[in-house]
Amino acid sequence: MSSATDSPAANTAVPNTSAATSTAADAPAADVPVAAGNLGPEVTAAEARAVSEAARETGWDRPSFAKGLYLGDFDLSLIHPWPKAQAEDVERGDAFMERLTEYARTMSGRAIERDAKIPDEYIRGLADLGVFGMKIPQEYGGLGLSMVYYGRALALLGSVHPSLGALISAHQSIGVPEPVKVFGTPEQKREYLPRCAAGAITAFLLTEPDVGSDPARMGSTAVPTDDGGSYILDGVKLWTTNGVIAELVVVMAVVPARTDADGTHHKGGISAFVVEMDSPGITVENRNAFMGLRGIENGVTRFHQVRVPAANRLGREGQGLKIALTTLNTGRLSLPALCVASGRWSLKIAREWSNARTQWGQPVGKHEAVGKKIAFIAATTFALDAVFELSAELADAGQKDIRIEAALAKLWSTEISYLIADELVQIRGGRGFETAESLEARGERAVPAEQQLRDLRINRVFEGSSEIMKLFIAREAVDAHLAAAGALASMDASLQDKARAAVGASGFYARWLPKLVAGAGMDPRSYSEFGRLGKQLRFVERSSRRLARQTFYGMGRWQAKLELKQAFLGRVVDIGAELFAMAAACSRAEMLLHTAPENAATAYELAEAFCEQARVRVDGYFDELWRNTDDGDRTLSRKVLAGDYTWLEAGVLDQSEGTGPWIADATPGASTKENLHRKYR
Repeated sequence: MSSATDSPAANTAVPNTSAATSTAADAPAADVPVAAGNLGPEVTAAEARAVSEAARETGWDRPSFAKGLYLGDFDLSLIHPWPKAQAEDVERGDAFMERLTEYARTMSGRAIERDAKIPDEYIRGLADLGVFGMKIPQEYGGLGLSMVYYGRALALLGSVHPSLGALISAHQSIGVPEPVKVFGTPEQKREYLPRCAAGAITAFLLTEPDVGSDPARMGSTAVPTDDGGSYILDGVKLWTTNGVIAELVVVMAVVPARTDADGTHHKGGISAFVVEMDSPGITVENRNAFMGLRGIENGVTRFHQVRVPAANRLGREGQGLKIALTTLNTGRLSLPALCVASGRWSLKIAREWSNARTQWGQPVGKHEAVGKKIAFIAATTFALDAVFELSAELADAGQKDIRIEAALAKLWSTEISYLIADELVQIRGGRGFETAESLEARGERAVPAEQQLRDLRINRVFEGSSEIMKLFIAREAVDAHLAAAGALASMDASLQDKARAAVGASGFYARWLPKLVAGAGMDPRSYSEFGRLGKQLRFVERSSRRLARQTFYGMGRWQAKLELKQAFLGRVVDIGAELFAMAAACSRAEMLLHTAPENAATAYELAEAFCEQARVRVDGYFDELWRNTDDGDRTLSRKVLAGDYTWLEAGVLDQSEGTGPWIADATPGASTKENLHRKYR
């Protein structure tokens, strides 16, 4: 992985940056020279920003709880009472989970880890159960499960081995089924969805060796033939999860602008195509290996003069990035589901080990230093479950706009679950660092704690890195401010334009700012129906208004330069993420009071413990908004990049030198390598 924003997860490091947050985390600073060998077309920051902004879904036709959090509008009614699933969905989902659980018990995660491969018979068995069609409507041969049960299935399979979760989510969350279901023509749906449901594995190809979060530099092309009946596809795609065994893939490529003989002009642009992987000219040149997810079928795929029928294009020319972003809005929820599984397993191992291991006369779990870690794991696992289940229920209901909720769930869950895994390794001590095979070989329980840490690490990069996710969320969170500020938020606007914009902005803020002065969080009677958790919701309400005020102060202080303050915006996002998790935990605890009263008391305890822990983090983020080392760090990093401190690197040997360039050559052309693509059926 060459940078924080590049992702091997089915090439999903999408361009989640735009006007307010234009500088991608892997983009070089303006005064830093770009490394030689970059192969994508050279574009300016403004051009890259324009491409990303054009792909944004700008409308807000449905309410969003998370968007309100960032504007100081804590509307609990949008998530509580807890969304209720349809009885039919629950019945079908429960029946499927029983069948899947029975089959999953026959699978060996140890075998996948040992052989770095998911056995073909496992894939065939999952196909027979309908796993590859869980989200595909029944009319096309799928199971038509809800997002909630799809996530629960991913969690179950991920607990066997996370590579199983990667296989299914890369196929169904972002592979061919989802974009075809949402954007496909009736003919495309009839053509592809039944195949996918029956087990035709798919993948999504966006990332290239030199293109991660900046798709404006995409080098893959799809040139229309003279008769308009096909496109000729050329290019190289990196980190194609499932690409090694896929039958079908969605490929993003640039269609050139052109004018027909009759004078009709076509703007072209990044477009999406469904491509058969057995088409002539396709070569899987490498099966990539990683520090974790050892069973993942991830490769480098080269396209040379591949003829793709025009009927295989999804949507219009130039609509490719919008298709990618829309697909990811709910597709991102697969990762929070897998994080829930990790949290649950970590809690189980931490509890059992901390009772079994005795030091200084008592179980290690009763020592406060270890006990605090156990408390963190337990409380946070409850919150992980609440965040996923709430987001999935909202997605199933379809009445709310959950693009921010899904992004927050992905960001927060992947970051916090990695901390849980790290704490589990610490609790296990030396045994946490030891492999399961080694533990078993010397007669102890084969607990793969170190493997979990390796497997989870990529989730902070998959489907948009944490840095890119923060920029995406920040862009949406400050959208109302940008609309109100107009030219004030543009570094290119003239003084005259800024003066006119200031007049318009004053009207918006005159109406909005007074709403941030007082709210329900100041009334000790508010949210009394939540019992002692009402205190936590009052904190969330007060903090939501405080967050909105702090964001306004940032807008006022930096105006158009706010887009450069990525650390500030990141903390704003982190605060909202914790507040969202707190609200979800409280709502879930109250829901369990009515649906599972036998667990109600302990659910309240877990929710309260999580909220108290989260409040400490929130207070820290607020403090860091204005008391930090951001300016000094920016200066220092520029000097590091300029080579001012190379003397500090002396005394070591870099054995990677001479092994190859930083970025592999992806020049279009015929492949010179063996095709590693294989079929599992």
